[in-house]
Amino acid sequence: MYIALEQPVGAQLLTPNHEELAVPVTLRYTSDDALAVHFVFPAWISLDEEEVTWTFARALLEEGLDAPAGLGAVHLRPHGPTATLLEFRTPEGVAAIRFPTASLRHFLRRSYAVTEPGGEPLQPDLDRNLATLFGAA
Repeated sequence: MYIALEQPVGAQLLTPNHEELAVPVTLRYTSDDALAVHFVFPAWISLDEEEVTWTFARALLEEGLDAPAGLGAVHLRPHGPTATLLEFRTPEGVAAIRFPTASLRHFLRRSYAVTEPGGEPLQPDLDRNLATLFGAA
């Protein structure tokens, strides 16, 4: 059964000149993409004026709530006692967005009610390839 969760959350875009801009973000989790979380940003925040969705591992979100985590384009880390900083790194620059940690934890708990950590289904092709690799097929 397909299940989708969405949770609006208020965040703060931290600008290079140390200003903060309030940004509404929609956190999304779907059972058909159980390993990932999706952060949906409004069109007005992007350079091309189109809605932007950043997708990354649910495990990375969990790890970044308690300690610095991330490789490549997405990095998360605690930012004081009640906030989490999410950094998106692109060739154009870095976007730093601060979220209330409690909101991110609530969203993560809701996603665990749909799919427990470690209970994510593997893709059929991956299952088949692993079986072949280990001589079971």
